[in-house]
Amino acid sequence: MTKLEKLYSIIENSREFGVELPQGVLQQVEELEERIIKEEILPSLSRNVEPLLEPIRRDLVLVMEYHPGEEISVALSRKVKVAESLGAKPLEYVHQDGTSVSSKTGLRVILPNGEIIQEEKTWGTFVEAIKFAGVERVRKLNLALCGVPLIIDAIDPNHEPSNSRPIGNGLYVFTLSNTQEKAKRLEKIGKALGIDWSVEIVSKVK
Repeated sequence: MTKLEKLYSIIENSREFGVELPQGVLQQVEELEERIIKEEILPSLSRNVEPLLEPIRRDLVLVMEYHPGEEISVALSRKVKVAESLGAKPLEYVHQDGTSVSSKTGLRVILPNGEIIQEEKTWGTFVEAIKFAGVERVRKLNLALCGVPLIIDAIDPNHEPSNSRPIGNGLYVFTLSNTQEKAKRLEKIGKALGIDWSVEIVSKVK
């Protein structure tokens, strides 16, 4: 039984026995429900959705409506701050290390000489770091990302492979993954090639 199931069980058992929970207790239950959603459900949702959205190169807002027992409804909008107009409450989730950050994160790579690679897009930092390490050197490591080779040969030089970014000489870097997976691959590359760089996951400023 999950934490949410246990929480709802308390409420249902109280109703079954005719026990009226005080307003203060109901408020605590609501706060606990929100905390569980922030700490357990949002991170999982972000990990699964972010790789699917990363190929999109324009800002958009997805509004997801959920009602128990019904299909999820998702609407797309190009309007900014649509959550504010709907009166929605922004949520932040907590990583396993206990750090509370927004669901939108980026990468920062601190090079051995102190210089920093940090592009606006996470995939941009990922690609630039691989360039610094040496594309051919990284290619020889035969690394994979989500089951796909990290460095891809273009079958057709005029056609960009899906979910990847060009890196020169007919080669592409596969970038369809979340920030955590990208960070892990960069750490592995640094260790394998003897590059003493520091890879950090950072919160993006709203």
